[in-house]
Amino acid sequence: MSTVRFLVTPRSALRSTLPTGVTAGAAAPAAPSFADLGLPTALCAALERAGIAEPFPIQAATIPDALAGHDLLGRGSTGSGKTLAFGLPMLARVAQLPAQPRRPRGLVLVPTRELAMQVSDGLEPLGRSLGLHFKTVVGGTSMEKQVHALRRGVDVLVATPGRLADLIRQGECFLDEVEVVVLDEADQMADMGFLPEVTALMELCSPAAQTLLFSATLDGDVDVLIREHMHDPVRHELEPATSPVDTMDHHVLVVNREDKAVVATEIARREGRTIMFVRSQLGAERVAGNIAARGVNARALHGGMSQNARTRTMAEFKEGSIDVLVATDVAARGIHVDDVSLVVHVDPPEDPKAYLHRAGRTARAGAHGRVVTLALRHQRKGMQRLHEKAGVTSTEHEVVPGSERLMELTGSRSARDARELARA
Repeated sequence: MSTVRFLVTPRSALRSTLPTGVTAGAAAPAAPSFADLGLPTALCAALERAGIAEPFPIQAATIPDALAGHDLLGRGSTGSGKTLAFGLPMLARVAQLPAQPRRPRGLVLVPTRELAMQVSDGLEPLGRSLGLHFKTVVGGTSMEKQVHALRRGVDVLVATPGRLADLIRQGECFLDEVEVVVLDEADQMADMGFLPEVTALMELCSPAAQTLLFSATLDGDVDVLIREHMHDPVRHELEPATSPVDTMDHHVLVVNREDKAVVATEIARREGRTIMFVRSQLGAERVAGNIAARGVNARALHGGMSQNARTRTMAEFKEGSIDVLVATDVAARGIHVDDVSLVVHVDPPEDPKAYLHRAGRTARAGAHGRVVTLALRHQRKGMQRLHEKAGVTSTEHEVVPGSERLMELTGSRSARDARELARA
């Protein structure tokens, strides 16, 4: 693990008073506590009550610099703890003054509704310990409730760019008093075409606002945001951009076209929580329906569903009442469930970045995970190239329905095996 750090002079002249007792660029003590990092006592106590005992590496590396007021770039693999890395210093800062109506003081921009919900779920309980009010602002949910909350006063706003822009156009939200702007998964926002909206929103914020940009990758169009909207940022990169999680292994299962649906169903019958990824909304409904018709508790998750349906589906998956989630890439970064033991690419992803983000739904919080891709014969070379670009070492296997190798790799069960297990 390596960390790249550039020491800078904070823009203290432009900013309000920051938490004291932290020197930017100072070496962190061995095995620091959250208190050692400079967080307020009330926030440390809230973390302890939540069972969060000590900081992850990315949190230990970035929180002191964020508290010191630096703009900051943080990159770590998915599941590495980025939400608390940006969220804790943001909460500490915005707690110093109450928000005025329609004028939030902390802003977190995210690419998807699922990720917005995940960020809010992770930070809002901690924010309550400081008396902070949160609101999630995303499409597909009640704008009337969002307007009502903003008029009362919201300290931290977690938003997707499109809905936030709508509220600003209606005169229901102003960003001129935002103290901290967080861009979470900025590369995906750029990939999804949100870069112009994100740029426009950042220009509405005060020039004194601190910007924290966290992502699994810091490349492509994200560099435009860095160059144009960040001031001498401190950079923390905890792993190489293509580094797979050490506790994750990767396999390509070469199947005949006529066997693919059966193989997917047999994998779905396995014991354990499973996420399957497909390319399209229609594909998600088709695969989930095919699996469910064969006795597996499976459900689709995609952008064509209402927000209520998506939220309900995710809640049921987390609770364990759904065994298999069949999702499109829109959900790749918004699914945060620690005990997903298998990710299946039913449709191979389009590029290495999509592969890594899909794969990142397993092997979270130090657990072991496995990632398998169902590839037709003509897709084998393409998968080899994709894995090379992603920095992934994979093993290729030819499998057919009911084969021992398929069972060894995935825990798959044939229809007969499932019936015998049910009778037992």
